[in-house]
Amino acid sequence: MPVRKAARVIGGLVAAIAALGVASSAQAQEKKIKIGVIYDLTGPLAGGGSELQYTGAKIMLDSYAKTLVEGYKVEAVYADAQSKPDVAINEAIRLIEQEKVDMLLGFFSSAQCVPVAARVEQLKKFMWITTCISSAVLDGKNFKYIFRPQASGDQFGLIAMDFIANNAKEKLGKEPKDLRVAIIHEDGAYGVDVAKGNVAGAKKAGFEVVLKEGYAATAPDLSALVTKLKRARPDVIFHTGYNPDITLMLRQAREQGLKFGALIGHGAGYGVYEKLKESLGGDVNHFFNVDPISIWLANQKNMDPKLPPVIKMVGEEFDKAKPGIAIRSAHVGMAASNTYVFLTEVLPRAIKKYGGVDPEALRKAALELDLPEGGTMLGFGVKFHADGQMAGQNERSFPVVIQYIDDKSSVVWPKSQAMREAILPLPAGSTYSNK
Repeated sequence: MPVRKAARVIGGLVAAIAALGVASSAQAQEKKIKIGVIYDLTGPLAGGGSELQYTGAKIMLDSYAKTLVEGYKVEAVYADAQSKPDVAINEAIRLIEQEKVDMLLGFFSSAQCVPVAARVEQLKKFMWITTCISSAVLDGKNFKYIFRPQASGDQFGLIAMDFIANNAKEKLGKEPKDLRVAIIHEDGAYGVDVAKGNVAGAKKAGFEVVLKEGYAATAPDLSALVTKLKRARPDVIFHTGYNPDITLMLRQAREQGLKFGALIGHGAGYGVYEKLKESLGGDVNHFFNVDPISIWLANQKNMDPKLPPVIKMVGEEFDKAKPGIAIRSAHVGMAASNTYVFLTEVLPRAIKKYGGVDPEALRKAALELDLPEGGTMLGFGVKFHADGQMAGQNERSFPVVIQYIDDKSSVVWPKSQAMREAILPLPAGSTYSNK
């Protein structure tokens, strides 16, 4: 072969090899997981806790977007559910079919989660639920690709009743059988499920349920409900709502002179102290809320040592995003913790052991997750039911009871997590106190 021709051939081969190398390098760099993230950034649910959940998830996703997870880039694509179930469904489908996301993460409202989970399962896509708690999302569905590390709604209702049952005689001065309780709730999947746990817990404790009633979270007037509460004369009110229905009910309760010994809220709007105080002022002092523990209140002595620095980072980033907040909402830490579990436990295992980020790989990795108590920033462990009545539910999750006292939140139940004794009943002189 002539020298010039040989040089051209060799040059061509070198160029081809170089081109292959560039293509291979580009292909390696393009390995990524696209995560569709859905929360309510507008509408009533945004202020009720969803926007704070978004903030917590985003802090964690932004942190991992700066590096690679087992060679994969983490890319988040955000969508606003607008506090509407139909919008949540449409956005979920758009993210899957148009944005080509590999999975979905987030969701605040149970009314959205129930239909979205069914649709995502039908499409055989992976869904990681950070928040919405209704048992109806998973109960009896036997989903393969839907996972929720969060505690379920019936657990919220049960622990609230357990807390009061264990404090009835000592603090409220009544035997449980003599205690009058009212159970009120928004009538969506979330409220109905928590109320179901309330009813079961009341029956177990032997309480007298003097009123159980649901209402539409969008109701413009709750004065009739307040009138019924006044007639029922409950010692303790158990309330499950969002916002602004919580503030509407409590404002009208103040106007009508409703009195009670204690108010136990269950997450959502009760987990956003700043909103409650903005609307009700000092009247929120000594109210209770049931939620997974705030990561800033969790017992770090019994926690995996790698987690406290992450908690510190989340707090610092939240303070930058929302300066001047008196109490860092549990909602922020909830979403941050549950997102962190996915990014550090499920995703690496799916890539290393099962070869990628397809739904089957993510599913297998999730089912192998086995974190003991103290294995998450929320204090609980993670082990998912593989099948059966609550397939996809974390069997090791639990909520706690916190109390707001003088612009601080403290865990008061269960005893293993308690930071102080609960103040019961409402002190004399409080707006709603029956003393």
